[in-house]
Amino acid sequence: MNLDLTGKRALITGSSAGLGEATARMLAAEGAAVVIHGRNKDRVEAVAAAIREAGGTATTALGDLATDAGAAAVADAATADGPVDILVNNAGFYRHVSWADATPTEWSDTYNVNVVSGVRMIQHLVPAMRERGWGRVVTIGGGLASQPMNTHPQYNATLAARHNLAVSLARELKGTGVTSNVVSPGAILVEATRELVTQIGPARGWGDTWEEIHPNAVDALIPNDQNRFGEPDEIAAAVAYLCSTYAQYMSGATIRVDGGLIRSAF
Repeated sequence: MNLDLTGKRALITGSSAGLGEATARMLAAEGAAVVIHGRNKDRVEAVAAAIREAGGTATTALGDLATDAGAAAVADAATADGPVDILVNNAGFYRHVSWADATPTEWSDTYNVNVVSGVRMIQHLVPAMRERGWGRVVTIGGGLASQPMNTHPQYNATLAARHNLAVSLARELKGTGVTSNVVSPGAILVEATRELVTQIGPARGWGDTWEEIHPNAVDALIPNDQNRFGEPDEIAAAVAYLCSTYAQYMSGATIRVDGGLIRSAF
């Protein structure tokens, strides 16, 4: 299937590493002109340079989406060379805290970064998509939205909010040619995940090498039908599909890419 995104411009927030970087690389490979976003200039420019070296088109946008001014600066940079047709709201963060340690300030900060930042970009970029009669908004959610853990409750709740706002936006965009959908990853083997699992594995009796630690970590943390962590490109592929013309009939949908970690039929 050729998704052919030639002529489309895509802003992927939080794309200087991890899932965002993988998504940017895949959209660029499908012909989109991608805008790499982050707060660290060197990391952002390194990803953009790698995409250009591979034959793709990439520009950069620096800014902190957690502030109104930062989000406006990112939107201005992203549209400097033309309108944005695709917005992938990927940027987000969380801290490993318990209910006892998740202070109201922690909740507020997490909500601002994970939810309101995405709203800022939607409000900056989607009106022009509506005027042109075509656009894609893809929100990166997660299984913890529907199957939360007892830890980092502030993060679980923001994922649920991300899913909810994406569906509300889909209803708002009825008949406009602009769609809003969610890709919901499971546990994906980005660099930070590998580092964490490798660090805690020996103390938990999972082994000393990655070959030993990996299957035991999966069994202990994320038991799923595929018996492994997911790969960033598996998330990027789902995003790329939702950005294509093939997905025009997808509206307010959630595509789970989690190996069967979430045990629900719906």
